[in-house]
Amino acid sequence: MEDWLSTGAGHGAVDATPAPAVLVTVAIVEGSVPREPGARMLVDAVRQWGTVGGGHLELRGAETARAMLASGERRRLERFPLGPGLGQCCGGVVHLAFELADRAHLAALAARRREDSWRLVALDGTPDAALLDADGHVVHGSAPAVPAFDRTGGTHVLRDETGRRWLADLAAAPRAHLMLFGAGHVGAAIVRALADLPCRVTWVDERDDLFPAQIPHNVAVEATDTPEALAQHAPAGTSFLVMTHSHALDQRLAETILKRPGHDWFGLIGSATKRIQFERRLLERGVDRARLDAMVCPIGVPGIEGKLPAVIAVAVAAQLLMVWEAAALQERI
Repeated sequence: MEDWLSTGAGHGAVDATPAPAVLVTVAIVEGSVPREPGARMLVDAVRQWGTVGGGHLELRGAETARAMLASGERRRLERFPLGPGLGQCCGGVVHLAFELADRAHLAALAARRREDSWRLVALDGTPDAALLDADGHVVHGSAPAVPAFDRTGGTHVLRDETGRRWLADLAAAPRAHLMLFGAGHVGAAIVRALADLPCRVTWVDERDDLFPAQIPHNVAVEATDTPEALAQHAPAGTSFLVMTHSHALDQRLAETILKRPGHDWFGLIGSATKRIQFERRLLERGVDRARLDAMVCPIGVPGIEGKLPAVIAVAVAAQLLMVWEAAALQERI
């Protein structure tokens, strides 16, 4: 699926065409629904990017957006009962916000993908809109009187003191961060597998010529001959994958990562035999036994045995999603 926002590589909606388009956002949900508040899609006269849940709801959303393009309507908030109205088995209610897309606004949002942002969009009256940082300061656009709103939750609809409705839409930066060492075939396949997932990837290798010309929007490349320093100073909570061209470098990186404070997830490509060899060497170098026990080697979810890079990438991506979703759940408890 193509990104509803700019990827910076010519594959996102902002990059694709200057044609008028409508941004559709899940604004309010009631009961069982296919997507959460803040899910979005961008719709022009012939194409759409992103998804608000698929099925009849998405079809009706796209039809409504195209009707707005034809009529010149700029904003709308519409309620869709999924069961009686659309025949979808989940049976809840979704309120979709429709707004004529301001591409400068979306480009500013795309430039802030690594930071939390709020879009505040008037749904009634003058089509005011502003982009705010996590502290509520306007960083793009303007509104004559930006109303106060709750920044402790997610996307929602509010009314200001005059009764005017506003969409407060949280565009949260991904919390999951992977530091991936190795730009070989498997590393490249993992980067491709993670390209559309809610995570950030720091991709590290000393061989600059191995990195592809097109890099996914959620990936930052680090071409360095001192990768251990990046591992040592990575933020707490970073996940690590090591799969370089050198077993000696793999071992140095493993030692650096396992001696970090905390309990960051660490995966090392290799067989059970490689694990045994590394455990012995790393114990001799003072790595704690408990940290070695937590080291994941071989990598990938159990039951997938294929050795093709794309197969390994799917198994590892699934494993990382399990790790990251468990961490997110723990934060909410």
